Amino acid sequence: MNKVRKLILFAIATATMAFAPVLRAQIAPAPDNSAKPPAQEAAPKPPAQDTTPKVAPDTIPKAREVVNQIVTGQFEKVEARYNDKMKAALPPGKLAETWKQLLGQTGGFKNITSDSAQAIQTFQVATLVCEFERTTLDAVVSFEADGTLAGIRFRPHKDTTPWVAPAYAKPDTFHEDPITVKFGHWELAGTLTTPQGDGPFPLVVLVHGSGPHDEDESIGPNKPFKDLAWGLASHGVAVLRYMKRTARYGLKSVDEGDFFTVNDEIVNDARAAVELAAKQPKIDPKRIYILGHSEGGYIAPRIADGESQIAGIILLAGSARPLEQVIVDQIHYLASFPGVPPEQAQKQIAAIEEMIKEIQNPDLKKTDKVSFLGAEIPASYFLDLRGYDPVAQAAKLKIRILVLQGARDYQVTDADFDLWKKGLAGHTNVTFKLYPDLNHLFVTGEGKSKPAEYDKAGHVSAETVTDIADWVKK
Repeated sequence: MNKVRKLILFAIATATMAFAPVLRAQIAPAPDNSAKPPAQEAAPKPPAQDTTPKVAPDTIPKAREVVNQIVTGQFEKVEARYNDKMKAALPPGKLAETWKQLLGQTGGFKNITSDSAQAIQTFQVATLVCEFERTTLDAVVSFEADGTLAGIRFRPHKDTTPWVAPAYAKPDTFHEDPITVKFGHWELAGTLTTPQGDGPFPLVVLVHGSGPHDEDESIGPNKPFKDLAWGLASHGVAVLRYMKRTARYGLKSVDEGDFFTVNDEIVNDARAAVELAAKQPKIDPKRIYILGHSEGGYIAPRIADGESQIAGIILLAGSARPLEQVIVDQIHYLASFPGVPPEQAQKQIAAIEEMIKEIQNPDLKKTDKVSFLGAEIPASYFLDLRGYDPVAQAAKLKIRILVLQGARDYQVTDADFDLWKKGLAGHTNVTFKLYPDLNHLFVTGEGKSKPAEYDKAGHVSAETVTDIADWVKK
């Protein structure tokens, strides 16, 4: 969510916030030594020099100092460290505003539990694991070689606990192969999970929620898309999943001079994945489905519009309302928890309401930027979705539709589910189901759902997987 930000459509899916700009270091490819001049006389080789970038010993202490200055409200000291790009992206006062918005979601800062550092090209990058009242985030702090601050962002904590397959997955009943989804000059690495046998098998293409996701849609220690791939394949349904473009390309997710839209973020690549799936030898090209989670569900009706290759769409916690409206409800929900000062909550809500006014401004132009939760988002993104009604779009589709919702989901809620049911009432091609104990990731839990749930390992429920498989195979 900077021209296109990484995208800090940071998301409904993570309920966290990121600072911009984001350092997205690209590792330079090794030089091509395949074409060498003919060898002359063998000469003794000089000792190889270690050119591996070294971590500066002061990287972690400097990063800790930056985070401590943010926590204690010394924003001017942090701003004084900015390099030129940071100064352009975060004008004075923006850091303080963004930090307040972050705390409105995470609760108060508690402490730094661990740290690490690495050298990436010319940058020194430290990762500090920060514990908040409601969740754990990684603070990624990057420095230029001259010591100036090149980037800082808070992201969902990357748990190092190995993923363990859910009990319902039967690895001996399927196999996985690497696959690449291509649209134009963008190439997205992915995985095709295919049941054992000759087929042809129905296939589901998985479409991520908002934010830059890997192919498993990893959130903390959870990998809901890997759960779905292994679970569905165990039921005889093939799955294609891939890295999201904004995770692979960041600021380069759209060509220079073009205006960034949801087509660049989601639609074009999802359609390319469907086209690719239809060409696979063991796949039934007449039974290819789109499964969209969160924003992926919101956009799924647009993906399917006019695409005869798509046999149906599956909406997992698909929002029925614009992103900004969903965010408002999230802020109200999180502000209701104990420990959030009422004054801070009101400021947060007021800031969100101003953001909505900016997004809905009739004079908004594609060339403008919108301040979205502390990040500068191209106005073209919101203008592209202005007037888009996913329910109305879905009502026009003649293909099968499955709408699934967790009742404990505070990000996409019963209000969205009710809009789907109301707008699609009487449509015989649509099936609905509400799960009383599932959260936004379709993981089982109890009581009010909180962001901290995403820090605990869990799996998409077996009931959800079975319901999807049974529906696809009908």
